[in-house]
Amino acid sequence: MAPPNRYLRHSRHEGRRAPAPGTTRRSLLAGLAAAGALGAAGCSRVATASTGGGELLDRLRAQGVARLGIAGEIPFGYIDRDGELTGEAPELARVVFRRLGVDRVQPVPTEFGSLIPGLNSQQFDVVAAGMYVTPDRCEQVIFADPDYRMKDAFVVRKGNPKGLRGYRDVVREKARCATGTGYAQIQHAVAAGYRESDLLIVPDQVAGLNAVEAGRVDVFAATAVTARSVVRSSRTAEATAPFAPLVDGKPQVDGGAFAFRRTETRLRDAFDAELRKLRESGELLRVLRPFGFTEAEMTDLTAKELCGG
Repeated sequence: MAPPNRYLRHSRHEGRRAPAPGTTRRSLLAGLAAAGALGAAGCSRVATASTGGGELLDRLRAQGVARLGIAGEIPFGYIDRDGELTGEAPELARVVFRRLGVDRVQPVPTEFGSLIPGLNSQQFDVVAAGMYVTPDRCEQVIFADPDYRMKDAFVVRKGNPKGLRGYRDVVREKARCATGTGYAQIQHAVAAGYRESDLLIVPDQVAGLNAVEAGRVDVFAATAVTARSVVRSSRTAEATAPFAPLVDGKPQVDGGAFAFRRTETRLRDAFDAELRKLRESGELLRVLRPFGFTEAEMTDLTAKELCGG
């Protein structure tokens, strides 16, 4: 598989239920498409302003709805088995936008690689997909400060028979490795010496779990929260402890955040201010915890740090 392009994930319920077993990314995107089509009816395109940090916040308050770019990925943003929009980013967006005077959020589904182009072409108002903050992406959009930090983890057979706790173990044991389309874990494995052509690329974490359970691969590499979530109903697989992969010889810990058009600094700053209050009060963790996030994923990383500035 070709290397992920610059827009792909540098990977990755408040009261919401988990998706039904066997849910796939394709079915999630289909559900999102239906929801997005319904919500888009009667909603005019929101233009950005070129002066004063943008006027989008005022427009969203007047409309009463913010459109969220979603990529149909559990647990970051998806449609649940009841047809409801949920996930860590949409639920957090609901809380923050209500504090900003915007009553509703509406999903606009797209592939992960189309999130930044879709944002910049005004198909939606904000990317709410748990997107990792990277220097390349910072040239295209502006980010709020990360609402979570993330390490990697593996899905392995019960008992972890090959002792796979990091990518170097995978290389040393000549283990068969799978990961998801566009995941950062592709680069993490390659950085450890695993040949990209030997990776099995699967569409989502459910397919990755199935590959491990069926013995087609020894390990499925994902974010720690994804690995923990997908093995909950498995009798034959487990998640390893989270670890920071080595990239260029240094431990890599990524941070996920909301993305905005570069003209909309006023909306980004207002969003950041409310997010900071939620972090300081502990409410942020309460919103994210139902999706498998723990204290270990809370962070004080800034977008400036991750952008390389």
